Amino acid sequence: MANCTPNSLSFSGLKGRKVEAEFSATPITSDGGGILLRSADARIKLTDRAAKSLTDNRRKASCRHSVATMLKQRVYGLALGYEDLNDHDVLRHDPALQTFVGRDVELASSPTLCRF
Repeated sequence: MANCTPNSLSFSGLKGRKVEAEFSATPITSDGGGILLRSADARIKLTDRAAKSLTDNRRKASCRHSVATMLKQRVYGLALGYEDLNDHDVLRHDPALQTFVGRDVELASSPTLCRF
């Protein structure tokens, strides 16, 4: 009988991070569906278009996180089941969510997202 299930699937990476779904490895994250969300969002550019429609009155020199990045962080977090902003105190350091959002550094804190 032929094995029709691939051993792994590769996705587009981020700044040297290899993104791969491997079915025989030890689980690293339970939020693997975020990579599909990122791929769908990249295709239809929903969060990028929504971010362009939002007014950003912040002083740019003081900002570490763009509106588009914070919107993706919040939307992807909600889609992955993290309804509470305080979840982002830990999630902001999660390499999987960082990769989904398109960053390789820590994401916005819950107080920053709250002000957003």
